[in-house]
Amino acid sequence: MKKTKTHEWVKLEGSVATVGITEFAAKEIGDIVYIEFPKVGALLKKGEEAAILESTKAAIDTYAPLSGKVLTVNPALQANPSLLTKEPLTNGWLYQIDVSHPEEYEEYTSLS
Repeated sequence: MKKTKTHEWVKLEGSVATVGITEFAAKEIGDIVYIEFPKVGALLKKGEEAAILESTKAAIDTYAPLSGKVLTVNPALQANPSLLTKEPLTNGWLYQIDVSHPEEYEEYTSLS
């Protein structure tokens, strides 16, 4: 699992990457009330806006850490957005993509 400078985390397994936000970002954001997910099937470019998180404090943009096609969004978060801040590194993941440029993963530092 690696992290970006904008506090997303990404875990690459084969050609599929799971994306979420770091614990630091989850604490800063506060209580999530709504998540605008990327559309399944959408093509994302590394660094592009991917999802919008709305909290009681503000709306926060998240960015795609890797380029690829959105495979799925987290159904548990659709039902319970607060899971994002309660379990950001496990069950609170945002979406998964089929990565088109896996070498982009090497640009990030390990999440520790």
